[in-house]
Amino acid sequence: MADAQTSARQEPDAPATRVTPMMAQYLEIKAAHPEALLFYRMGDFYELFFSDAEEASRTLGIVLTKRGKHQGEDIPMCGVPVERSDEYLERLIAAGHRVAVCEQTEDPAEARKRGGKSVVKRDVVRLVTPGTVTEERLLDPARSSLFAAVARQRADDGWIYAVAATDITTGRFTVAETEAGGLAAELARLDPREIVVPDAIYDDPDLAPFWRESRVLVTPIPRDGLDPASATRRLQEYYGVASLDAFGSFSRAETAAAAAALAYVERTQYGARPALSPPSRGASGGVLSVDAATRANLELVRTLGGERAGSLLATIDMTLTPGGGRLLAERLAGPLTDLARIRARHDAVEALAGDSLLRGAIRERLKAAPDMARALSRLTLDRGGPRDLAAMCAGLQAAHGLGLLLSQNDGAPEEIASAGAALRALDVGVAEALSAALADELPLLKRDGGFVREGYDAALDEARLLQADSRRYIAALQSRYAAETGVRTLKIKHNNMIGYYVETPQAAGETFLQPPLNSLFVHRQTMAGAMRFSTVELGELEAKIASAADRARGVELAVFDRLRALLIDHAGPIVAAAAALDALDVTAALAELAVERRWVRPVVDGSLAFCLEDARHPVVEAALKRQGQPFVGNDSDLGAPGGESGRIMIVTGPNMAGKSTYLRQNALAVVLAQMGAFVPARSAHIGVVDRLFSRVGAADDLARGRSTFMVEMIETAAILNQAGPRALVILDEIGRGTATFDGLSIAWAAIEHLHAVNRCRSLFATHYHELTALSERLDRVANATMRVTEFQGEVVFLHEVTSGAADRSYGIQVARLAGLPTSVVERAKQILAELEKGDREKPVSALIDDLPLFAAAPRIAARPAVAVEPAGPDPLREALAAIDIDDLSPRAALDALYNLKAMLRD
Repeated sequence: MADAQTSARQEPDAPATRVTPMMAQYLEIKAAHPEALLFYRMGDFYELFFSDAEEASRTLGIVLTKRGKHQGEDIPMCGVPVERSDEYLERLIAAGHRVAVCEQTEDPAEARKRGGKSVVKRDVVRLVTPGTVTEERLLDPARSSLFAAVARQRADDGWIYAVAATDITTGRFTVAETEAGGLAAELARLDPREIVVPDAIYDDPDLAPFWRESRVLVTPIPRDGLDPASATRRLQEYYGVASLDAFGSFSRAETAAAAAALAYVERTQYGARPALSPPSRGASGGVLSVDAATRANLELVRTLGGERAGSLLATIDMTLTPGGGRLLAERLAGPLTDLARIRARHDAVEALAGDSLLRGAIRERLKAAPDMARALSRLTLDRGGPRDLAAMCAGLQAAHGLGLLLSQNDGAPEEIASAGAALRALDVGVAEALSAALADELPLLKRDGGFVREGYDAALDEARLLQADSRRYIAALQSRYAAETGVRTLKIKHNNMIGYYVETPQAAGETFLQPPLNSLFVHRQTMAGAMRFSTVELGELEAKIASAADRARGVELAVFDRLRALLIDHAGPIVAAAAALDALDVTAALAELAVERRWVRPVVDGSLAFCLEDARHPVVEAALKRQGQPFVGNDSDLGAPGGESGRIMIVTGPNMAGKSTYLRQNALAVVLAQMGAFVPARSAHIGVVDRLFSRVGAADDLARGRSTFMVEMIETAAILNQAGPRALVILDEIGRGTATFDGLSIAWAAIEHLHAVNRCRSLFATHYHELTALSERLDRVANATMRVTEFQGEVVFLHEVTSGAADRSYGIQVARLAGLPTSVVERAKQILAELEKGDREKPVSALIDDLPLFAAAPRIAARPAVAVEPAGPDPLREALAAIDIDDLSPRAALDALYNLKAMLRD
């Protein structure tokens, strides 16, 4: 993309005498939009010049040509057809470009009337950016298309940030406040297509790396007008209110963020006003906090490869409407922590799950409901077409039918009852007006005409009839003229020079020059053997025929504008009805999911319980089902006795046994339960979780020069520093990226910290079997292992979780299954056998009583030390002294510990 400096270098200001009038106009418009590619309308093409043309040519793969010269150099140029502009816009926006669309704002005939070197007036009518596109083909139906505006205000202990999420395609407009540490998580939850920040925040050295590394476009805007007074005034003017009190209570930071969002809307839409809902305040404490790393690790809405297929969202999405799909994704990205709202959603899902007839009737009617929210937005911005009107008609009819259906359902849960009330509030006359006006077959663009039903408007029917039956009118007039003059060879013809004319043989034409026929026929041309005449009546008919198409188009556009105005007048109830349809779609879809896959309603309360019976991983289970294989469910219990702190479960077992799947399925159960869905389990009791952390998997971050181990440690540090008693922490293989004893030490210390400081519910998978000894010393630590057996020399993974610790890692067996050469596998067995014979180091677990934690923390139940003075030679001391600590494997250390304990018992 050409920046301001590049534009200034390649497209300098120049006196008008040195450039053509058209190029002077282009340079003036481009100078006002240096940050965007300028789509400059010239007839049926959008043309790009200078560096814009070079950038567009590279991005779009179109031919770069030349047009004239500027300051002695060729002007690079490329262009795209107007009728295919959406296709090219889509590719430019996907590449991260902004595009300023410059249209001809007058008829070229008007420019010609001015004479001289006048050029057609042009001006930018909109700025297209990733977060402000409205064209249907540029939008993902199942994904919200919003931009996030960030603002901040200084507080006593630092900065308070606020984020305004704005989707001009649906009218969504929400604000939420967050601390600096929660800004990244809030943006990750919203998943915007563009982030808008004032200059001061964009240039903040502490935040610069975050903006630079963002995967979405970050757009700086001037901070002028974002002070509290100016921000409030901007909101009041946009909504035409004297006070914001009717919309709720907003902090100064939230007001500034909302004002920044409106400023960006005005900057990109050039006078068009999208029908944004009044800003609603979303309490940050009401949503489960999930950081970006955890979202990626759990693959909630996209896989680690960036694909929707294979994600949790793709697995559970049984919605039938685009709006329902977007709402499901929104709920999945922001599970609730408000118990009343969670239970209300569960009540609604349970009601439809238990009533198959009502659920089926709702889903059948939803199939006919198009995307009303986006269609209304396009119409409001005057970018809609006849098919958007038809979508509104079909949507309103479906809403009306659903409203009547739900009115017969007494005693429905609040979520369903309120949706029914919103649907019944619609004016049925709006749908009737649209249905009466629209034809059955509709063009894409209103300028193409033909979308108004025959018989709807008499003037339109007349214009169409004249346009379609012009030949019949000419034939009738020709017959009458022949009868009146007695010249049977008279013909009415047409050419581009004189239009319609009457032609007769020359002999007969001479009589037309004499009274009384000369009063009717006016001589135009004399040809060899023929004469041509015109008449007043023929001229009037010609004018009518010539203007019939224009008149028909004008009548249709007037009808379109009336219907558009009707919808805008009813925008409030329509938006509410569209939201009700979305909510019904999600509820019915989740009920269908629960019934089809035997999911259960979870008990969600204010305790610290976490008990799942026969729980399953929804994505893995669905994949296995497609292969005809069953999924082995497992239990988990992280609720410690007394309910004051959570339990830590240390999970051991070999690779491929299912540890990571087990860890993830517990985290996904929380997400599903708190978004309002049922969960894949036989039973579930979950005390509400306020923060979810997951450190699963490992990858380098080469862009920032971070190794796998560094990434692992950064994410682990964030968890240990932020997790509180209500958090759920999922940790997989902490410490594996470094030396064995370093990694073991870090993992050990992390568990101690989780137990003593964070006190949260945790699952900790590890290959360090020494860590299982902590269950004997920490009262809220328990061990679990993945069951594995051997059959005829083959390792068999049972994928079952049982209490206890793994006795082997089966690493060599897994390596063989992975395809390592037989010679390597056999050699590895030999080396392992030699290592297991070693007895060269004091077991790490033998040091447990010497660690400061157990001496200093009275709440951790430790075994009392017993001092015994030997009366003579002490075999235990002699055995302990014989151990070579500096050359001892972990397994040998554990064996030595068992030997020492056996000697102690003897």
